[in-house]
Amino acid sequence: MFGYFSVLAAVPGFFLSSLILMALWGVVAPKIGVVDTISYPTAMLVTITLWLAVAPLAAVRRKHK
Repeated sequence: MFGYFSVLAAVPGFFLSSLILMALWGVVAPKIGVVDTISYPTAMLVTITLWLAVAPLAAVRRKHK
C-alpha cells in the first residue's frame, strides 16, 4: 500500500521537475551547444527519460541497505 502512495507523491515532483528543466534549459543549452529553447512536452520527455534511467539505480541502492 505504501508503494502506491509513493508513486502518487512523485507525480507533482515530475511536473515540477519538467517545469524547472524547461526554465533552466536556456542557461545550460548554450554551454553544451544545443538548441536554446525546448517546449514543456520536450522537457517532460527528457525528465521521464532521466527518471527511468535513475530509478533502477535508486532501487538497487535501497535494496542493499
